[in-house]
Order: sequence, then C-alpha cells, then structure tokens
Amino acid sequence: MMLSLWDRRLLALFLAIASTVVAHEGHDQIPLADDADWATRHMAEEHHLNAFDAGSFFNLHDYGSNGVWSPEDIRRTYGLRDESTANVPESKNQEVVNRVLELFDQDRSGDITYAEFTIADAHGIKLPDFGLGPGHHGDDEYEYEIHHFEKYHGEGAKEEDLVHPEDIAHFRKHEEMEDEALKQELLDQMQIVEANIPAKFRKPQ
Repeated sequence: MMLSLWDRRLLALFLAIASTVVAHEGHDQIPLADDADWATRHMAEEHHLNAFDAGSFFNLHDYGSNGVWSPEDIRRTYGLRDESTANVPESKNQEVVNRVLELFDQDRSGDITYAEFTIADAHGIKLPDFGLGPGHHGDDEYEYEIHHFEKYHGEGAKEEDLVHPEDIAHFRKHEEMEDEALKQELLDQMQIVEANIPAKFRKPQ
C-alpha cells in the first residue's frame, strides 16, 4: 500500500496518539454480561468504559452541552447519523426518537432533561435496544481507532502492518479527502474572467 506524504504524516501522528491510548486502556474487549442493557453495551463498545452512572451517560451524549437531549441527540446516540445506518428508513429513525421520548420525556416538551433521564433511570427505565448496533457516533478517526486499530494492531504497530481492508479503506478515504481539498483550493484561487461569462449572465454595468 503506497501512502502519500500527507497520509504518512497523518499516520505518524495517529500511531503516536493511538499508542498512548492503547497503553492506557489496553485493547482487550470489556467483558459484558449476557443480559447487559443497551447503554452498558454502548459504553463498553463505543467508549471502552464499564463503570458509569446515568448522569455521566447523559452528559457524555449531550452533544450541545445545553442540559437537554434533543431528538437529534437521540438519533446521534443510536448511531443514526453514522454511515453504517444510512439504509435505515426514516420511519425507523422516528420510531427510535418517539420511543425514547415516550420513556424519558415526562413533561412532553420534546426534549429530555438531565433530571428526567436520571430520575427515570433510578426507577429502572433503560434505553431500549432497537437492533441498530452499538451506536457509532464518533468521527471517522475515532471509529477506526476504537473498532479496528486498537483491536487488531495496538501499540507498536508499523506502517507495513496496516494492510487489512479496513486500513486500506481508511487511508484511501483520507487521500480522497486530500484530493478534494486540493481541487477546491485551486478553484478558490482561480480568477473569474468576465469575458468568458456569457453576456446574459453578466451583471449589468
């Protein structure tokens, strides 16, 4: 696999960061009980955490840091804004939002407050499992690191080790993004030649 200079620099930075993370966390999967609820599975698989309370879970997924979960926050938490769920129909998206609001939105405001979530949790109400997976909601770097790099490579990985299909796809995507950014930069630098614009599209003098 040939990497561009940009990708090599990105890879070097990524390996340095990932090695630190792996050394701290380890890349063994957190063991889960067979009857673990969806939130517990989500925290283990997406965040590598096995100790948390309702308040910390709420705050972690309060993406706007405004003290409430909006319908968009609910969708994102369940991974419905991730490309892995691109084929999930809108009706299923709405089912997820409606059900979670039904369980936690006590005043029917259309949002879920910190108090509503934690009180409901104290009464044994849990986030349902809609069969959509663990809820991928990180960016590409985070998802690649936590679901592939840590699991199959880990500390000490070298460039020549990154030959899995997931590795190749990940760095190819970065190369495509680099190419698109370069094209846009060139377009932005181009000067508009008025003589090349058809007369009917020119601004009147």
